[in-house]
Amino acid sequence: MAITRDQSRNRSEIFHIFKESIIGSIKQLNPLVMIKNPIMFIAEILFMVMVILSIKPDLFGITSLTRETNIIISTLILFTILSANFIENLARQIGKSQVESLKIIHGDIEVKKILPNGEIEYVFTSQLKKGDIIKVQEGDLIPLDGEVIEGVATIDESAITGESSPVLKDSGIDISRSVTGGTRVLTDWLLIKIISEQGQTYLDQMINLVEDTERHKTPNEIKLNTLLRITTMSFLLTVISFLLLVNYLNIKLEPAYLIALVACLIPTTTSGLLKSIGISGFNKFNSLNILAISRDAIEITGNINILFIDKTGTLTFGNRIAIELIPLGNNSLIEVAKLAFLTSYFDGTVEGRSIISLIKRYITEMDIKEIKGTTHEFSASTRMSGIDLENGEILRKGAPDAIKKFILKRNGKLLENTEQLVENIAIQGGTPLLLSKNNEVTGIIHLKDMVKPNIKDKFQEIKNWGIKTIMCTGDNNLTAKVIAKEAGIDNYIAQAKPEGKIQMIRDYQSQGMIVAMIGDGTNDAPALAQADIGICMNNGTVAAKEASNMIDLESDPTKIINVIKTGIQQLTTKKALTTFSIITDISKYFLILPSIFISLLPINIMHLHLGLTSIFSVLIFNAMIILLMTPLALRGIKLRNNLLLFGFLGLIIPLFAIKIINIILGGLVK
Repeated sequence: MAITRDQSRNRSEIFHIFKESIIGSIKQLNPLVMIKNPIMFIAEILFMVMVILSIKPDLFGITSLTRETNIIISTLILFTILSANFIENLARQIGKSQVESLKIIHGDIEVKKILPNGEIEYVFTSQLKKGDIIKVQEGDLIPLDGEVIEGVATIDESAITGESSPVLKDSGIDISRSVTGGTRVLTDWLLIKIISEQGQTYLDQMINLVEDTERHKTPNEIKLNTLLRITTMSFLLTVISFLLLVNYLNIKLEPAYLIALVACLIPTTTSGLLKSIGISGFNKFNSLNILAISRDAIEITGNINILFIDKTGTLTFGNRIAIELIPLGNNSLIEVAKLAFLTSYFDGTVEGRSIISLIKRYITEMDIKEIKGTTHEFSASTRMSGIDLENGEILRKGAPDAIKKFILKRNGKLLENTEQLVENIAIQGGTPLLLSKNNEVTGIIHLKDMVKPNIKDKFQEIKNWGIKTIMCTGDNNLTAKVIAKEAGIDNYIAQAKPEGKIQMIRDYQSQGMIVAMIGDGTNDAPALAQADIGICMNNGTVAAKEASNMIDLESDPTKIINVIKTGIQQLTTKKALTTFSIITDISKYFLILPSIFISLLPINIMHLHLGLTSIFSVLIFNAMIILLMTPLALRGIKLRNNLLLFGFLGLIIPLFAIKIINIILGGLVK
């Protein structure tokens, strides 16, 4: 079967990763490097002592073992060290390979910059600034993070997310507007406004994080390393106690046996797998299209107790959309639709565009060229917009109080049910706009900041895990209550101020709870910084992003579920493999002990070939188990509450595996 170019390249890349991992594992034998991992450094010291015994077997005055036997024990201990080094270097090379591929797509490429006069200027990526507008077409690479302002196209985001399915991007009001530097346009074209500075894109931060994984240790890693060191010291003290005992009983004990015992007991399995577990966690967050700026945040996502969520732009799209036209008095729906069209045609806001879209359900688009008059754009002072037609008609659209004031000033009046309808819309969490013609209010436009789809079901799943959800909003109590109910949130804080959010987060933290905060606005920044985990939507402000330790590139708050699941899986994997490793060490302890202390412990429950055959069997298993557990470390373990299971496996697997190896070696010896 023919091999494609992509298959050949993938095989070449895999070969390169394995080759560099092998070379790196050998270079890592340098004691100055190994000392950074105390457990593996102890194993290397044991190897060095065995090398000396291989050269001078009578170093300690006991010469019962041959030089060849010492060489075999030395080789098996070295294989254990190299296995652990190989796994660590494999994880590092996977990260570096990802970094290199990102750097390739992140190069200084030529792009089409749109000038203010509409002309195209060809510039390099390094010349682009935040706010510049560029055009990308089929086959083009998107140079920097941006926001689609015109066009519709499919994008290949596999370089970022690992997912091969193309993603549709357009200039709508939802999450499909954001585009990420380093992704490629597959079809059609887009006009993109650059929203990131040079060196501050998703790719830049991801590259920095991957490269930092070689240096930085998270608090959980420090705690786990402390546990492993305590376990190692316990086993060392046990061996020293045996040594003192045999000396007291005047029993001659071969030093190589004790060295083999220590090599099998120290927790090399977990120590060798820690790096690969950490890298796999980063890759999983990357596949979710989430930039994890802090590895500490990745570690604690599985322990979240309280989730604070900003409303506008997070639970909702952040832009009010027209969903209903309500005629008043004797005005027909068609008449109100025409009035809404005329007052919104020159309104370039999202609200204005959404009104035009709604009106197209009722009437065909009018020929604006035939409409002559003076337009009035919306302003903060008037809080309304409209047009004065040449035929003398005065048309306005705006906030109820502004329109009411405008009408009354011109000796007009409101219909009796107008204020009741306005209040009903507010109670539903919507925003009413009044339409007026001359001195009469003719209709109401119902605007609503829509809750993002599937929010309620997703947050119900979060609540099922025992995580309390709290919505924070600056809106009034009625609006907050409606939105919280629609989104399925446990509780809400209306008219919330930044200092109030911070205080509530601190109150929960003082109770020992892990607090996460999802937001996107500048007013959310203090709370995002205070929370244990701050997650900012990609369409958020610069201040919010800088205060956060995670950025969701798709601005989808429901992805918090996947964030939590990934965090839980990271913790589950570490706990499971640590439990397995420690119990395995105990199993190895009782399997190797009879061969070392035959005269003291004439017990052979597993009916092993005792002596060197048994010692070699345990040493071989000790080296192989690191390689065998690597796929679990990289993929992760999904089963929660599994400590009993992995403890049982840690007890049973060594018994059967070492028995099989012992039988094979026993047959070879015969």
